[in-house]
Amino acid sequence: MNAHPYDALTPDLILDAVDSLGLITDGRLLALNSYENRVYQVGIDEQTPLIAKFYRPERWSDAAIAEEHAFALELAAHELPVVAPLVIDGSSLFSHQGFRFALFPRRGGHSPEAEDPELLYRLGQFLGRLHNIGATQPFAHRESLTPALAQHALAALEAFTGHESGYLTAARQLIEQAQARFNAVNPSLLRGHGDCHIGNLLYRDEQLWLVDLDDTRMAPAMQDLWLLLSPEPDSQRRQLTELLDGYEEFRDFPRAELALIEPLRALRLVLHDAWLAKRWSDPAFPKAFPWFDQNGYWASQARRFDEQRRALDQPTVTLY
Repeated sequence: MNAHPYDALTPDLILDAVDSLGLITDGRLLALNSYENRVYQVGIDEQTPLIAKFYRPERWSDAAIAEEHAFALELAAHELPVVAPLVIDGSSLFSHQGFRFALFPRRGGHSPEAEDPELLYRLGQFLGRLHNIGATQPFAHRESLTPALAQHALAALEAFTGHESGYLTAARQLIEQAQARFNAVNPSLLRGHGDCHIGNLLYRDEQLWLVDLDDTRMAPAMQDLWLLLSPEPDSQRRQLTELLDGYEEFRDFPRAELALIEPLRALRLVLHDAWLAKRWSDPAFPKAFPWFDQNGYWASQARRFDEQRRALDQPTVTLY
């Protein structure tokens, strides 16, 4: 197997990188769950440990990472509970022996209960405030989440799947159907978290934190809500009602975007497959997703795409 850039990211290099900023590490190092980047809890002498995030080489430009950091810091400056990067000597992005990295304060907690009405209401308030800030200016260097992004991702899937034409046909049809729904809604795009699911929320002692803005991008407002929802219609209505009740205390929600829940789900299905295809040379991915290159996966996923196309034909969710 060919060497991967992360092979050079040894424990000594990680500690040396943090030490290079004038901090004194104590040798404690704990790898945290992350596939796209590499993230570690690093012990600091006589201080609270910090979180070090080493960015995947060649994924984002420095300008794109700078926009991620600036947005997180902007949200934190408005007292939103976002875990923003530390700024040291005027910078938040650092480099050491070919790796770019950032440091973050450690925040403890667990994923909250997705069905808790009070918490959903608070999340809605939070996202309404976040989108008020996100709408003030666009990103210049980060992707926009539209069907065009999934269409572009097909190139990676074509290279990976080869002869699996049934899968590719189903993927193209799903994207086309999602595009038609986007065309009908014509949503405005704003800066948002981009990957706002329960796993990127920490909750402890009534304190809520939003973490990991690595996928922040220009997207419809619905992108930051739908990942919090159950696919079951009655639960989805209850959750949406609470989220929007909180959201609309701070910002009007574009109700036409309720029609984008299933199109956004469709795009995520395709983009997730493309992400795995692009990352297959990273040894961590075949270990974590061993089913991805198996013969039966493509046929089963083509059927999943067809099921999602049928979901796109269903009426838009209505609220209580």
